[in-house]
Amino acid sequence: MNTGSDGTGKVALATDDAEDEQPERPLGSRAPEYVQRRKVLHLSWQVGVFVVGLAVVGAGAAMLVLPGPGWLVIFGGMAIWATEFVWAQLVLRWTKRKVTEAAQRALDPKVRRRNMILTALGLTIIAVLMGVYLWKFGLELPWKVKW
Repeated sequence: MNTGSDGTGKVALATDDAEDEQPERPLGSRAPEYVQRRKVLHLSWQVGVFVVGLAVVGAGAAMLVLPGPGWLVIFGGMAIWATEFVWAQLVLRWTKRKVTEAAQRALDPKVRRRNMILTALGLTIIAVLMGVYLWKFGLELPWKVKW
């Protein structure tokens, strides 16, 4: 149980310093130790992880054009691959870093204000175009309009 003490009798305080962050997990296989010790078993483990990850990434790619959470499933497949392959771990670290940077940029007040203005402008243009269409043609469907 975490009591908030660092063991020296002083209360440990939480800070936002980068030094206090937990180090990232080391790169490499996350296979159980008994699997890693046997070369043939480890190779078959890697093949199995690759096939399962490939199936999940393939399903996610299909969901990009079909209904479903395509990118979420693709990143899930990458996470499966990252349990065994260093290249996938590096890709996931890079993706996490870029998503964090994008989230920080999106929370910037200037960017939020700009996005709100652009959204309002776009909705105004759409409303004006719909008004012009309804004024000119009424509620007629486009394929039944008589010029």
